[in-house]
Amino acid sequence: MSSASQLTHPNISNGWFRETGAMWPGQSMNIEVNQILHVEKSKFQDVLVFESKTYGNVLVLDGVIQVTERDEFSYQEMITHPALFSHPNPERVLVIGGGDGGVLREIIKHPQVKEAVLCDIDEAVIRVSKKFLPNMSISYADPKVSVHIGDGFEFLQNKRDYFDVIITDSSDPVGPAESLYQARYYELMRDALREGGIVSTQGECQWLHLPLIKEVLTFARELFPVAEYAYTTIPTYPSGQIGFILCSKNKETNFKEPLRRMSPEQELKLFKYYNTDIHRAAFVLPNFTRQAITADKA
Repeated sequence: MSSASQLTHPNISNGWFRETGAMWPGQSMNIEVNQILHVEKSKFQDVLVFESKTYGNVLVLDGVIQVTERDEFSYQEMITHPALFSHPNPERVLVIGGGDGGVLREIIKHPQVKEAVLCDIDEAVIRVSKKFLPNMSISYADPKVSVHIGDGFEFLQNKRDYFDVIITDSSDPVGPAESLYQARYYELMRDALREGGIVSTQGECQWLHLPLIKEVLTFARELFPVAEYAYTTIPTYPSGQIGFILCSKNKETNFKEPLRRMSPEQELKLFKYYNTDIHRAAFVLPNFTRQAITADKA
């Protein structure tokens, strides 16, 4: 492999990275580049890591930003903690995707967790993250963590009534992650959960993807007695926001109010973004979103 100074990538020109994403036509995120650190064509996708001028190291898959060291905590914390704090005793937690290790890092902050399993289809993401994203991939060293390299859809077909929480930290529904936005996948997650189990999935952006969000919520509400949409702010994701779809097998689950809490002192120590108030606020939706996704809600 060439040295970092010799590496090139089609998304980087004149010292700037420009994101290319089919799901947000007419707009593009640009980040100034200090140096390209890694370029690879894995079995499944194009993998790029570069050191940016203002956002630390950046992981890009198929031209789309996955994480930056500066703002990743917002996404990792909010796809994880609203779900785990809504479960009374999350002992077994599964992550589908999430090869950078960030969601795992958040999961093991909960002392109730005895087993954290990660299933990612692409070993290259894990390998590259261990080298270039140490503050996220540090989670792989925890003895409660185990890793399975393979397709999440297939992995779930062999699981029944096992996990307490399943978190799907997927990329957008194109390429390797396409199957993770289908009703059959949500059915597999439901069946892999124990009684009272909870799902949290990457739910796209309300400014860009309301028809997709509504579609997923519609079939999720047919499979789970409770399904809600929440969101967080994050500068380097399209339109500065990303959402989450949370589902529970327990009809009494109220995602909008944490079932378990940490003290404010613990929250400040463990989290950069999440706290009890942010948990509640994440489910407060603007009118245009509320109208679009609740029109058919029972």
